[in-house]
Parts: sequence; structure tokens; C-alpha cells
Amino acid sequence: MAYSPPYEVDGFLRNLLAQVARLVGQLEGLQILQTDLRLRRENKIKSLHSSLAIEGNSLSLEQVTDVINEKTVWGPAKDILEVKNAIQVYDAMGRFTAGNEDDLLEAHGMLMTGLIAEAGRYRNSAVGVIDGEKVIHIAPPANRVPVLMGHLFDYLNEAEEDTIIKSCVFHYEFEFIHPFSDGNGRMGRLWQTIILKELYPILQYLPLENIIHRRQQAYYDALRHSQSVGNSNPFIAYALESLKIALEEQLETKNIQVTPHDRLNAYQGHIGAASFSRSDYQKFYKTIAPATATRDLRMGVDERLLKKTGSLRTTRYHFFRSNI
Repeated sequence: MAYSPPYEVDGFLRNLLAQVARLVGQLEGLQILQTDLRLRRENKIKSLHSSLAIEGNSLSLEQVTDVINEKTVWGPAKDILEVKNAIQVYDAMGRFTAGNEDDLLEAHGMLMTGLIAEAGRYRNSAVGVIDGEKVIHIAPPANRVPVLMGHLFDYLNEAEEDTIIKSCVFHYEFEFIHPFSDGNGRMGRLWQTIILKELYPILQYLPLENIIHRRQQAYYDALRHSQSVGNSNPFIAYALESLKIALEEQLETKNIQVTPHDRLNAYQGHIGAASFSRSDYQKFYKTIAPATATRDLRMGVDERLLKKTGSLRTTRYHFFRSNI
């Protein structure tokens, strides 16, 4: 591979990545977002509103909801059009392929139609990133954009790297290149979600943009810090932390009663057919007591969901049914 963005997955990032993967496994196992259509719709509205609000859209969450419901909304025509365009893009998310550069251009065209003349095309002029009234980044020259984006898609499609890490690196490098005359922030956040949903489909329903909106200053600080040190490690850490918060809140706000079957199902999705100990199970569910872990595993054995081998400290378990 010709291009390798500068970053290093150190111990801190590996630890964050493991926490995110564990939370994704729990969310998948509970099947909250797969089955709760109302929650998915709420999250979509939050994502839309937050991503646009970061860029200065003035419509409230209630107004965005009204636009989605095709009600009359009083507000700036530009802001209303931004919402309508974003709805089309989010509705079409399932048909975009993360590694297809033409899909990215098509998505930008949908997102920015009627807003800028260059919708769906890379910029042909200089741009920068502004935080308030301060310019924090001057993007590469416009004539370099097609080459740089080609390199970035080569990395996305060819690098032997964890997909979650690649999504974070892509997001940072995309914002560094700033390939469009406008809409770069929205597209960077959108494309990270599209990368993630190809590995974990439920993540397309996670309101990650809502967390970024709440941590907006930290978002700009991470971009600035990565630029100053010459690698994307600070931004990767920020993105993983935001993803972790979004996953934790999704699990917490549902206030659901998690059953032993729920926990076993989620853990099966994580461990697959590999054998494991009670200690391994507890590391995955850090908040449950040892007695709870023991009861879960005993129930799994009693109901022939798990096979138990060994005894005392040498006890191991493995799943021998495909579904719980």
C-alpha cells in the first residue's frame, strides 16, 4: 500500500478499542437497536440535529422533528433545506459503500444540493477550518485533493487495520484534507458511521453525532492537537471516547431488565466458539458480581446452552448451540 497515514495504535488506544468492542457486543446481544423502531427513529433525529447544529444550523430538535414529519416549520430557508437534504442522505445510508469514492461524492451531492454550486464535486479553491473566529487549519491546495482522497480510500480499502480504528483515521484525514468547499464536517461524521456500520450494522442507529455535539470544543481541540503533533492519535482517542460514551448511554438510558439469557447471548456474539473461564466472562461484564456470573454460567450449563469441562480453577465453558 503506497499511503499510510501517520498514527500508532498504542496501549491507551488499544484499551479504548477493547472497551468499545465490548460495549458493541453487549448492545448487539441485547438487540435493542435491531428491534426498537421508535428508538432508532429518535436516534436518527438526534444525529441529524446534532450534526447540523455543530455547523451552525439554528433549528431546534423539535423543529427538525417537524421537518421530518413534513410539518410547516418557520425558520431560515437554508437551515430547513439542510435538514431536508440530510434526511435524504441518512435514509439512503444503507446503500452507500464505505470504500467507494463515487458513493462519497454522491452523498455530498445529496447533502449540499441547493446550498452550494459544487455539490458532489471536490473543491477548486482554498479552504480552512474555523473555530469561532479563529482559523485552526489551512487545508491542502485544491489541486491536491483528488490525489489525497485517492490515497485515503486506498488506506481504507487495503490497510490491515481494525475497522473501528480505520473509521477514526479516515475521519481525521478527511477533515485535514477538507475536500469540499462546504459540508466537510457533516460528511466526515457521516462517513465514519458508514464505515462502522459495515462492520457493526447496529452502529448506523447510534447517535454518535449527539455526543460529538456535546463535546464540540473537545472535537476541535482534538483536530488541532493532531495537527500540531503530526499524527491522528489525539483524534483517534477523542473519537473512541465519544463512541464509548454513545454506547454506554444507549445501554443505560433504556433502563431495561437484562436477563442471564441476554448476557449469555451478547457474550456468545463476542467469544464465538472459543472456550472461556468465569473470569473471562466477568471481564466482559465488569459490573456484575462473581455470584451473578456463576449463576449465569450454571444456568447455561443446565439448559444445555454451554458445555462445561474441567473443575474448580480449570473449569472452562464453550457454547455449542448457534443461538440462545
